[in-house]
Amino acid sequence: MSKHRVLVLAALALLALTACNTISGVGKDVKKAGEVLTREAEDAKN
Repeated sequence: MSKHRVLVLAALALLALTACNTISGVGKDVKKAGEVLTREAEDAKN
C-alpha cells in the first residue's frame, strides 16, 4: 500500500473515532435535557 493511502486511511479512522465521541456526547446532553424537562413537568403537575 502506498504511503499516501495509509495516511488517508489513518485520517479517516481518526475522523470516525472523533465523530463517535461527539455523537455520544450529544446523546448524553439530550438525555440530560430530557431528564430536566421530565422533572420540571412533574413539578408543574404537582
